[in-house]
Amino acid sequence: MKKERIHFIAIGGAAMHNLAIALYKKGHKITGSDDEIFNPSKSRLEKYNLLPDSFGWHPEKIDKSIDAIILGMHAKEDNPELLKAKELQLPVFSYPEYLYEQTKNKKRIAVAGSHGKTTTTSMIMHILKTANIQFDYMVGANLEGFDTMVNLEESNKIAVFEADEYLSSPIDMRSKFLWYKPHISIITGIAWDHINVFPTFESYLETFNSFLKTIPSEGKVFWYRNDQYISNLLNSKKFEFSNKSYEGFKLNFDQQLQINPKTAPFNPSVFGAHNLQNMEAAYLVAKELGINDEIFIKAMQTFKGAARRLQIIRKTPNPVYFDFAHAPSKVQATVNALKEKHPDKRILACLELHTFSSLNKAFIPHYEKTLENAHEAIVYFNPKTLEHKNMPPLSLDFVSKSFNHRNLTVVNDSELVLNKIKDYYSDDYIILIMTSGNFNGVNFSQWINDTL
Repeated sequence: MKKERIHFIAIGGAAMHNLAIALYKKGHKITGSDDEIFNPSKSRLEKYNLLPDSFGWHPEKIDKSIDAIILGMHAKEDNPELLKAKELQLPVFSYPEYLYEQTKNKKRIAVAGSHGKTTTTSMIMHILKTANIQFDYMVGANLEGFDTMVNLEESNKIAVFEADEYLSSPIDMRSKFLWYKPHISIITGIAWDHINVFPTFESYLETFNSFLKTIPSEGKVFWYRNDQYISNLLNSKKFEFSNKSYEGFKLNFDQQLQINPKTAPFNPSVFGAHNLQNMEAAYLVAKELGINDEIFIKAMQTFKGAARRLQIIRKTPNPVYFDFAHAPSKVQATVNALKEKHPDKRILACLELHTFSSLNKAFIPHYEKTLENAHEAIVYFNPKTLEHKNMPPLSLDFVSKSFNHRNLTVVNDSELVLNKIKDYYSDDYIILIMTSGNFNGVNFSQWINDTL
């Protein structure tokens, strides 16, 4: 394999810095730049001596000795390094495009859908690891037992990707998952998200339609049969590939699972109907790869979950959960899962609106009734986040009416969220914290240990 010089523009991104480390481990010469880098990206890049000497953009460092430029979403179209690369006619890739280039001779598995991608991808990765199968991967969260979120090795025959529908790069407005051309694909479900990129639900559906068209004719698609939108897409087109449906495992009375009459019931490590659906999808992929039921069961009993996905950050004396949920379907699924697991407890649900979609006045009404299974709820958003995203201000009253919850408080001050948690932290309540942000800089694990 030829060792190349690869330069990352906006190396500090979550996916970008992990890809940089993976390519460095593969033997390539890696350089990069960014105007700001925060932890954990900063410390990880530093560990491999890949942290830029100084922050900022340095077009003078772009020359013809570079074999490939990988462009991150944090960069702009007029980035001076990008302009210099174009002037020199250097090949410029988005990171999903480059992942495909590194794995185009391998069997590719892609997990797509509006929710459950990270967890399902992580399950498949854990199953493969339990089966002692080496593989390439890209996943959007830290997973116990894996050093990085990206791995690329020349000898591996399989690649597993979390297949995101967001944009590939500032100069490539196609969805990331259109690059992967998977031999095996999962679509977990479709619920409108990324309103800043897909302004209508129809445009959001269309990108999934485009994804289906990228699957090779010999490919297989596993999809959640109870999702009306996936069903409509598949039924309205004459796709050449073999498409199969799945639905969640059925729980028996003692909350154990049984794959078939020949296997003994077992207790999985995850809970909630949506996670059982994720597990069903992972099982079908495992069977497609020739992995037996015994290994699958062992993997699901030892699966620890992905970071920030229904992660328990305090077990005793009273449970506190943290989840990455931010889109309406994710919020509702997470609250419902906790209600299923703790039917005798009340739930205090704390949600931060942080993404473009969740802060969009036209989109917020989609959150109606999503917190219904929480006895008490508090929704927080930071006006400075709206300013930073160049979005108009929101009124607390509008947000409250949109959620339509009987015991809801909407606030702009994260201290009020912390006070609410302290007030409700008791034997009667489960505390659930949901955000893709950080409630204006709150380290909940540390705060809980120091305060509760």
